[in-house]
Amino acid sequence: MSPATRSGSTRKVAVVGVALSDCGRVDEATPYALHAQAARRALADSGLARDAIDGIASAGLGTLAPVEVAEYLGLRPRWVDSTSVGGATWEVMAAHAADAIAAGHANAVLLVYGSTARADIKAKRRTSNLSFGARGPLQFEVPYGHSLIAKYAMAARRHMHEYGTTLEQLASVAVQARTNAATNPDAMFRDPITVDEVLDGPMIADPFTKLHCCIRSDGGCAVLLVAEDYVADCASEPVWVLGAGEHVSHTTMSEWDDFTVSPAAVSGRLAFGRAGVTPGEIDVAEIYDAFTYMTLVTLEDLGFCEKGEGGPFVEKGRLLRDGGLPTNTDGGGLSAQHPGMRGLFLLVEAVRQLRGQAGEGQVRRADGTLPELAVASGTGGWFCSSGTVVLGR
Repeated sequence: MSPATRSGSTRKVAVVGVALSDCGRVDEATPYALHAQAARRALADSGLARDAIDGIASAGLGTLAPVEVAEYLGLRPRWVDSTSVGGATWEVMAAHAADAIAAGHANAVLLVYGSTARADIKAKRRTSNLSFGARGPLQFEVPYGHSLIAKYAMAARRHMHEYGTTLEQLASVAVQARTNAATNPDAMFRDPITVDEVLDGPMIADPFTKLHCCIRSDGGCAVLLVAEDYVADCASEPVWVLGAGEHVSHTTMSEWDDFTVSPAAVSGRLAFGRAGVTPGEIDVAEIYDAFTYMTLVTLEDLGFCEKGEGGPFVEKGRLLRDGGLPTNTDGGGLSAQHPGMRGLFLLVEAVRQLRGQAGEGQVRRADGTLPELAVASGTGGWFCSSGTVVLGR
């Protein structure tokens, strides 16, 4: 598949380097060290020299991210992005980077992330927080103990009420994610689970039991995007950015028009339209999955099934590596790793699948060939934001 030219663009944009840092239980490293480890590995994957990088995008670390991260990595970029919209950050940043490269404002942009969220809690360097604060719009919800997970739980209950979605259907998302994780050596949890085990787990926020919720891990990753001019000098096969979209919905729950519709309904439509492809052409989907309901409703809103049909859609193994729509093929945030803002991991896995570098977890089309099209869709906050990126070989 030849890369599509973005509207108004002068240069095509490719991903040429992807990598994870050490992930899972990483007790001795700092977040900066994980940034550096992932960045070095992604650069090695690309085959380019460090001085080729003239742009950097990072969020979630330090007072002046990405300035502090750039300094730690020894970079002096002429293009930076510190957009922070939660889990959707990295898909939104990828869209911004692709536009900047296409317009000639940068040639090679590094997206990099690292977090020791799990290790910090274990070492009591931080505590688990109930909310993000009590100022601004949040002041109207925080006094009532309305935590982030409670907001997702409310949305899931509304979908169940409106469309008859069942707990078993939501649980099947977790089961399939764990099955996909079984072939991923970087996944934190690989042992199989059953629907009954998901349903019988300790209640976290009704209807979510423990296994409906993402894991807490350490880890980082990096993605290097470059202008088409650089591709010939790269060691890896390029994966082209075909289209991207972003959208923000709300922050106050009372301002959310419909709990059953996520902002991916807009970002997905934009991304697919700009890429010139349809959801039916996608071979692999990487979806942000802090909770099982996120996967289900995002699949609906991206157009893989009609609104309200997400429950039946996710049943019967459709999300497995050999299913009808391989989804979260590395095990996702439910089983592989979730060190915080996981959106960049979605891009890494999508690229590896398109390159044929996913090892035992590699997806193949019905005719045995490698996938040609993938979508990565990140969600931030409590369905507050969404970024969607379509990639192709």
